[in-house]
Amino acid sequence: MVKDWRLSTFNGALLASYFIPAWTIAALKIWISPVRGLFDPANAAAGMFFSDHFSWTGMQTIRFAWLLALGKFVVAAFFLVFLILIVRESIRRQANCDEALTYALLLGAVISMASLLSASALGETEALRLHASETLALIGAGIILIVDMPQTKKATRSKYVGASVHGTSYQS
Repeated sequence: MVKDWRLSTFNGALLASYFIPAWTIAALKIWISPVRGLFDPANAAAGMFFSDHFSWTGMQTIRFAWLLALGKFVVAAFFLVFLILIVRESIRRQANCDEALTYALLLGAVISMASLLSASALGETEALRLHASETLALIGAGIILIVDMPQTKKATRSKYVGASVHGTSYQS
């Protein structure tokens, strides 16, 4: 069982164990009370930056808060789908669960990077540390996912590349 776990799968499972509860709780706080949840420490940098710099009305700020909560829910949902998919050995071995992880990492990195830039512009050091560590974890997992390709895809690719060099053609 341990032999078929790739590094990117294990790393994705660790990230999911952090991001699912952390971002779901932050999004639920926004859902329960949009203004109070937006100015919660996990969301405060983005909330303060966008409400101050764009001079939004109260309703526009609430809509932004709901959009941020939706984005965080979607990232948590993709991580949850990834965790469900890695349970099956055949799916995990063929790396069919990597697509859900890729979407979670991409959308999560965009949200976290926007929050990081907002915290940097405001000078919020605690929010800056939080969003910097989240962004680095997501980008690092993305790099590991790119580098750690499964062996089956590499072997299939080399079989077809070798066949074209030797003049042999394989039909699908």
